[in-house]
Amino acid sequence: MRPKRFGQIREDILSIVISGSIAYDYLMRFPGRFREHILMDHVNRISLSFLVDSMKRQRGGVAPNIAYSLKLLGCDPLILGTAGQDFGDYQKWLSEQGLRLDGVRIIEDEYTASFFVNTDLDNNQIATFYAGAMRKASDLSLKDLPKDQINMVVVSPNSPEAMKRHAREAKELGIPLMYDPSQQVVRLSKEDLIEGIDGAKILIVNDYEHALILEKTGLTDDDLLRMVEVIVVTKEEDGSEITTRDGKIHIPPAKPHRIAEPTGVGDAYRAGLLAGYFRGLPWDVCGRLGSVAAIFVLEHEGTQEHHYTIDEFLDRYRENFGDDQRLEKLKEKPILNR
Repeated sequence: MRPKRFGQIREDILSIVISGSIAYDYLMRFPGRFREHILMDHVNRISLSFLVDSMKRQRGGVAPNIAYSLKLLGCDPLILGTAGQDFGDYQKWLSEQGLRLDGVRIIEDEYTASFFVNTDLDNNQIATFYAGAMRKASDLSLKDLPKDQINMVVVSPNSPEAMKRHAREAKELGIPLMYDPSQQVVRLSKEDLIEGIDGAKILIVNDYEHALILEKTGLTDDDLLRMVEVIVVTKEEDGSEITTRDGKIHIPPAKPHRIAEPTGVGDAYRAGLLAGYFRGLPWDVCGRLGSVAAIFVLEHEGTQEHHYTIDEFLDRYRENFGDDQRLEKLKEKPILNR
């Protein structure tokens, strides 16, 4: 069955396109520590089963997760991705939040992608991902969108073919690219990674993925900085590090009021970072905005269960990092041509 075409695209407000997975998250909790059950002498023959105490199905997927927090922060992103026949309730909920679904195609003979993740007492995670309708994401093209109104494309974890296509198209169209290979670093080849990174404006990954990219590609950080303008590496409880050609900026972590579940924390960080970037704020402030956006997710079970006003968000920023008059820019409309 052919995928349904895009809906009517509003050319007057399109700004940030988020290309990525659309999925249901199955969140499970293991009341122990994975490391206590992994025998290093037998890692070549692992056979483990973890009995979990709880499981919840939540709305997820990288593209809606980033888009949801961006919307809370006053931006108007468009989700570019594919979903399945079971997307109805999720689609309705996203629309009720005011999110743009013009770039979503429904694949009627597939189910929406599913993310199964088990989290232990140390917040370590073991996950499995079922692609489902996401396999058709490479059928979508940025060239079907009004490119003059796209100010940035975020290529986040999706089907590898879709990631390659959308990163390539963004560069061909001259649209700034945030390249976010994240969990798909494992699946992408050396050549795929280099092609995605080269010419991007921002490369963003966590510290493990950063090390894996260097190992798989044979590149150094100096090599990466010749290919991209900005490298952002998130480091969980150690905060994050933003590297530009002017040097490194360490971003301390914000402190959550409580810890519930870490899934989706990195997606919220990306939204906070971009919300600052599109207000013309410097990178150190953008990184701190990312840290604050992340803790709102960490405090909830589910990647889109948090909510705040801009004022409430700024209160949490000041609670963690002190006052800064430049934060008032977050109340302004995003700068659309940067």
